[in-house]
Amino acid sequence: MATTATPYGLKAVNHIGGTPYAGSTRLLPIASGYASNIYNGSIVSIVAAGTVEMVTTVGSSAGNVFPAGVIGVFVGCTYTDPNLGTIVFSQNWPTGTVASDAQAYIVDDPDVVFMAQADATVAQTGLGRNTHLAAVQSTTTGDTTTGNSNSAIDATTAVTATFAFRIVDFVDSPTSTVGDAFTDCLIKFNAGIHSYDNSTGI
Repeated sequence: MATTATPYGLKAVNHIGGTPYAGSTRLLPIASGYASNIYNGSIVSIVAAGTVEMVTTVGSSAGNVFPAGVIGVFVGCTYTDPNLGTIVFSQNWPTGTVASDAQAYIVDDPDVVFMAQADATVAQTGLGRNTHLAAVQSTTTGDTTTGNSNSAIDATTAVTATFAFRIVDFVDSPTSTVGDAFTDCLIKFNAGIHSYDNSTGI
């Protein structure tokens, strides 16, 4: 059962119609020297410079909504090591890395369903309701050893239209079920949140 708080960011599972997620990603640039760790499972956006950065709002309401450039979920990156001159493939972006060829692998399909752990119990009544990140993503919201995010979603659900995610289902497995102490939920970006579903430019 999901009785322990072990959040892992967002993990792609399938598409909203049930089609399996086949692992497709888009490569987008990271600015050389970008001064924040980005972890596998972190939500990222395109900024005005045309590069990818980690989102630093929780995606809730006034003052904390996601930016218009939200493009999906970071699942790794590649860059040339500035000391060794070799190509690196990494689960995470190490803060401050100087590399002019840095590229992020992004799950950018707005119809992908992600698995995410809540920061407390979500009951069956949470199905179809909206949620957001439980805390702001930052350079420390992950593990630099594994490269994985440790972001969770907020267990307090609502109908608020500005909340970033819709709960579309719950993980049902021998180790996880709806109503667990830290419920594993299946979520997708709400309409108008993802950049591809938002007519506002960056």
